[in-house]
Amino acid sequence: MTNTMRAAVVRQFNQPLVIEERAIPEPGPRDVLVRVIASGVCHTDLHAVQGDWPVKPTLPFVPGHEAVGYVAARGREVTDLKEGDPVGVPWLHDACGHCEHCGGGWETLCESQHNTGYNVDGGYAEYVVAPAAYVGRLPDRPDFVALAPILCAGVTTYKGLKETEAKPGEWVVISGVGGLGHVAIQYAKAMGLHVVAVDIAESRLALARELGADLALDASDPDVVRTVLRETGGGAHGVLVTAPSVPAFRQAIAFARRRGTISLVGLPPGEFPTPIFEVVLKRLTIRGSIVGTRNDLAEAMAFAADGKVRARTMTGSLERVNEALASLAAGEVDGRLVLSIGSPD
Repeated sequence: MTNTMRAAVVRQFNQPLVIEERAIPEPGPRDVLVRVIASGVCHTDLHAVQGDWPVKPTLPFVPGHEAVGYVAARGREVTDLKEGDPVGVPWLHDACGHCEHCGGGWETLCESQHNTGYNVDGGYAEYVVAPAAYVGRLPDRPDFVALAPILCAGVTTYKGLKETEAKPGEWVVISGVGGLGHVAIQYAKAMGLHVVAVDIAESRLALARELGADLALDASDPDVVRTVLRETGGGAHGVLVTAPSVPAFRQAIAFARRRGTISLVGLPPGEFPTPIFEVVLKRLTIRGSIVGTRNDLAEAMAFAADGKVRARTMTGSLERVNEALASLAAGEVDGRLVLSIGSPD
C-alpha cells in the first residue's frame, strides 16, 4: 500500500471539488482505516459543498457519508473487526456515548456527535478513517455499489417509516420518489405496508409502480388529496416526506387520516405553514426523523442483504464527482448516484 491516496476536496464553498493527492490517514486506537470501494452521493453532500446550512463545515474537507469498502487497518484496541471485513461509514461518525440520548439508544440526537463528510473527512476518497464502534457491518461478498446508499438513503427512510408507527396492512404515503423515496417504497412493502407514492415527475411515478407502489399519483393534480383519502379509506396512517419541497410538507397534512403520523426527513430551505386547526382536530402527530441509529442501520442493511431492498444506482468515477453533484442539483437523477472509487478485488 502506498502512503498517499486520491481525495475529492472542498476548498471553497459553491466551487468545484479538487482531486488531490493526500496522505492516507492513520487510524486511532479505536478506529479502523477503510479502503473505499464505492461512495454514494447524497443531497446532504450538496448542502455541505454549497455551505448553505446554518452550521457550515470547516474548510477544507472531504465530503461523503455513504462509503463502503474493506477494513485495511485497525487500531490497537479494536477487537471485533479484522482486516478484510466489509464495512460502511455512515453519516453518524461518532457520538459522546454518555449523554441521555446516547444512553437511551438515540445517539443520532447527541449534541456532541460528529458527522462523516461534514465536520469529519468523508468517503469521497480512496481511504477513510472511522470509529470501529460506529461503522456498519456489510454482508459477506457484498455488492458495494448497491449497498452504499443503504448507509444514508436506506437507513433514513427505514427509520422514517418506523417513526410513522404504521402497522402491517396499513397505508403510508411516500412523498417524493427520488434517491430516498424509491428506497422507501421498497422498505414499506417489505414491512407489510400499503404504499401511495406521490411525485410530480411521470418518470418517477413509473419507477414507483415498478417498485411495487399500490398507487402512484401526481402531486400536482388538484384532486390528489381527494384520491388519497378515497383510496385509503380516510387517509394514510403514516406519511413520509422525502421531497425537499415546502409544498410537499403542507400537502402531507392533508394526506393523513385522523390520528395519523407525519414523518419528515426531507430538508427544504425555509419554513412551511402548519394549519393548527387541522392538526388539532385530526389529532395529528408531526415529527422529524434524523437518519437512524446503529441498530436501525443493522436492520436496514438486513433487508438489503436479503434482497428485499435494492437502490437503483448510476455510477461514475471519483474524477467525475463535480458532474455527479451538478446532475443531482439539477434534479436529473432517478435513483442514487454512486462513485466507483476502488476495485473490490
